[in-house]
Amino acid sequence: MTIRSRSTLGGGALLALAFLFIGLTILFGHTLRGWRIDLTENNLYTTAPGTERILKSLKEPVNLYFFYSADAARQLPQIRTYGTRVKEFLEEIEARSNAKVRLKVIDPEPFSEDEDRASELGIRSVPFGASGSQLYFGLAGTNSTDGRAAIEFFDPGKEQFLEYDIAKLVHQLGNPKKPVIGWLSGLPMSAGFDPMSGQMREPWAVVSQAEQLFTVRQLEPALTKIEADVDVLVIVHPKELPPAAQFAIDQYALRGGRVFVFVDPLAEQDRAGADPGNPMAALGADRSSNLATLFGAWGVEFNPREVVGDLEHALQVTMRSGEEPVRHLGILGLTADAFSESDVVTAGLSSINVATTGAVRQKKDSKLKFEPLLQSSTQSAPIPVERFAMLFDPASLRDGFKPTGERYTFAARVTGNIATAFPGGPPAGAALAAGETALEASAKPLNLIVVADTDLLSDFLWVRQQSFFGQRIAQAWANNGDFVLNGLDNLAGSTDLISVRGRAAFTRPFDRVDDLRIAAEDRFRTKEQELEAELRATEEKLTQLESGRNEQSALILTPEQQSELERFQREKLRIRKELRDVRLGLEQDIRGLGNTVKVLNIVVVPVIFAAIALLAAAFRRRQRQRRRAATVMVQKEATP
Repeated sequence: MTIRSRSTLGGGALLALAFLFIGLTILFGHTLRGWRIDLTENNLYTTAPGTERILKSLKEPVNLYFFYSADAARQLPQIRTYGTRVKEFLEEIEARSNAKVRLKVIDPEPFSEDEDRASELGIRSVPFGASGSQLYFGLAGTNSTDGRAAIEFFDPGKEQFLEYDIAKLVHQLGNPKKPVIGWLSGLPMSAGFDPMSGQMREPWAVVSQAEQLFTVRQLEPALTKIEADVDVLVIVHPKELPPAAQFAIDQYALRGGRVFVFVDPLAEQDRAGADPGNPMAALGADRSSNLATLFGAWGVEFNPREVVGDLEHALQVTMRSGEEPVRHLGILGLTADAFSESDVVTAGLSSINVATTGAVRQKKDSKLKFEPLLQSSTQSAPIPVERFAMLFDPASLRDGFKPTGERYTFAARVTGNIATAFPGGPPAGAALAAGETALEASAKPLNLIVVADTDLLSDFLWVRQQSFFGQRIAQAWANNGDFVLNGLDNLAGSTDLISVRGRAAFTRPFDRVDDLRIAAEDRFRTKEQELEAELRATEEKLTQLESGRNEQSALILTPEQQSELERFQREKLRIRKELRDVRLGLEQDIRGLGNTVKVLNIVVVPVIFAAIALLAAAFRRRQRQRRRAATVMVQKEATP
């Protein structure tokens, strides 16, 4: 074969390969549409199993209307990018629904019927630009029974919640009847008038979220009966609950009712003893809650006089403006290692924050199943609640703190058959229907989740209010709300949304940096205590010297006093220098770790890949040389 013919053949092969590549690209673009490989640690971009189950469980069609102002979004790069992401995900939902989800994308023009339709379905527009143009970026849905649900506006800051928000909307339309949640709270969680501020208060974020998924029925502490249609009973901070109300809860639990209880040794939101004219009045008030009578029957122990301190999970807080943050042993940031991986309520969550939390334990004689959901680290120990009454310096909690090596349970699930907490019969004031007798044992097994903290429900521990195009939006930065809603979903019998919600938030803490900071703070605290001891000793010495002085020398320092003062000043400067060295050492350790990571990423890893590539190239070159040498040898042998 001539060189010319080989060249023509090579060009034709390359052209054929080019056409084949283009054809395969078009083919795969259609046949493999929606296929993705998710290489993130928490599979953040993989459709959750709950979404698949929600779509398969739809019995009747659901109509989705995606209102998106495409022209206006072109002027906002962030919105344009996110809009494409939302549209593609909605198309994927439609494709996987077996024709049960019908998607319609609408671009509302100003003063059009589409704009009126968006307003009717609950989609709000956001003004932007100097001209006041309106941007629509929301999703509305309807079902066959005229049910409606809407996501008013897709916030780009909540992109990690996209799948959950859409799956929740589809779930609501596919299941119009919401479970009933009986909400009994000793804290001001719902909307109402705040006598302390003299203004109307907003509901807590966790209550607002629960009201979107469930029918929330507020209950009063004076209740004497819990209706049979209540699917889950939530009890928050049951402080001095009347015996008749406790009996009603007891009978509800014996009937197989599901119970979600939050108690606390020190509830920050408890306003017991609060006086608008005297801010110090509430400092000594008892802000604990307990259900000792019912807990005894449910196999649970809780000590309202102890707060669990955790050195490993302690968060840094600032008590006063201008001061450096310090670790607070009572305010904890729990991470995945503190959660139960086997329970659907906590599996997949990333962070939950608690404050002055207690611990729950299983009674020694209990035969019920006790499963921890949230636990401390082994660097924990109980701290008397009295130490938190007038705490001005959180660093003082480290004084005398000795971890026990035990893991304390902050939240647990308790299941099994129970006996009544009132074996002697109904207490005074209890109510029973005509012909009804009090149950003495479980008609159905108890399903209880008990949490030793009420502060995790508070907004300040897991949400922040942000302004977006002039609107106030609650942005979650921890999984506190997810934990509560997971528990409600699970107790109400629905788990489809749990696998979606559990992926909603994530954090990537710098564990090595935190460990370095904790170690340095321990050294800093030791030096600080040494300085205080030196100060006290010197003051005592000066007091002794003062007692030996006469009236004529009252304003003159004796040589002994002068010597002591100079020694103290030298010691004070020395210890302050050591404190600065500790701080400097901390920063140097952290900077050194950062430099190591940079060197690994910028130098070592590229060098490794370059070396591998060079070795591979050398290996291929050697293989080609061997093949050529073998070809030449064969040709020589074939030549007569």
